[in-house]
Amino acid sequence: MSSSKQHRIILAGGGTAGHVNPLLAVADAIRRIDPDADIVALGTAVGLEADLVPQAGYKLETIEKVPFPRKPNKAALQFPKKWRAEKNKVGELIERQHTQVVVGFGGYASAPAYSAAHKAGIPVVIHEQNARAGMANKLGARWATFIGTAYDNTGLKPAKNATIERVGLPLRPAIAALADELEHDPKGARERNAHDLGLDPDRPIIVVTGGSLGAVSLNRAVAGSAASLIPVAQVVHLTGKGKIDEVRDLVVQNAGAKVLTGLGEESQPGRDYHVAQYLERIDKAFACADLVICRSGAGSVSELTALGLPAVYVPLPIGNGEQRFNALPVVQSGGGLLVEDSDFTPQWVESHVPQLLADPAKLRAYGEQAWNYGIRDAANRMAKRILAIADEQK
Repeated sequence: MSSSKQHRIILAGGGTAGHVNPLLAVADAIRRIDPDADIVALGTAVGLEADLVPQAGYKLETIEKVPFPRKPNKAALQFPKKWRAEKNKVGELIERQHTQVVVGFGGYASAPAYSAAHKAGIPVVIHEQNARAGMANKLGARWATFIGTAYDNTGLKPAKNATIERVGLPLRPAIAALADELEHDPKGARERNAHDLGLDPDRPIIVVTGGSLGAVSLNRAVAGSAASLIPVAQVVHLTGKGKIDEVRDLVVQNAGAKVLTGLGEESQPGRDYHVAQYLERIDKAFACADLVICRSGAGSVSELTALGLPAVYVPLPIGNGEQRFNALPVVQSGGGLLVEDSDFTPQWVESHVPQLLADPAKLRAYGEQAWNYGIRDAANRMAKRILAIADEQK
């Protein structure tokens, strides 16, 4: 670095993998550029960060969750006192560390961090992974020096002199490594990973996933159309925790019991419908997928586009519709299909998916457009910005 003075940075976020994974990816990118950087992660003691941050080798400081009140109740009355207490904790951390920049990724820990940094006169940097920004980042944007986003038009209103830029989603290591592998040796990546999962790399492969908890509507629609899929593809169906029995029963009813198998060492040659609750190394499934059927959470959309994978996105039909907004720009660029949850039925799958698999040129075109939309170096982009801003504080 140009200065011998140490970089001192707080990375705030947590609660879900969607906040923690980008935080850790940026922390790793900062460490690659400056191995001596003093990095402190700020989160809660009850989110995923409580396990994942120490496992990754970073120091974790915790504060209590302080959700913004959404209606007048007892929690709303207690909010001001709790907010001040947690904000003061962050202020004390900033003072102890002599922090140069506070970086937030959204979630419960970020809002008090933004406010404390502003009070201390410390620059704020934000990463927003969703197409529609959450409340914490909307607050922080008022004071931010730089905002990196995974999507354009997130609804954030930056401060007058702030810079906002679409930098992509900082990728977790397995996905970042796979993106590099697919760019340089896609055929080898497909063959190696297909064999690891007990799949035939020479036959089309569909990956179905609704995340760790699964998605009942996706499960029922795909399993209920198994008889139309098995003749044209191998299916890797990740059902989510506690949902495997229903999927297995539907496939048996629809296509016969002999098609079911596990993955990897459990696989049986010739069996084409592979069911598992969860796959720790989902990157292996993505490495050999011809088509992915999934929800459209921000992380899923960013990872699939970074990998150049064609997808059928079925947004979760609750909340403010943010999952639809996540997938929309990808679909508009030609990188996949968007199907409303109510329309995603066994009949839709039967009439569309086999036809799609029978048109490799169309699948390739979807994949190429997804790749063009995707960004693979977001963690480095964020790290360089953060360190440059930190340098200005020396």
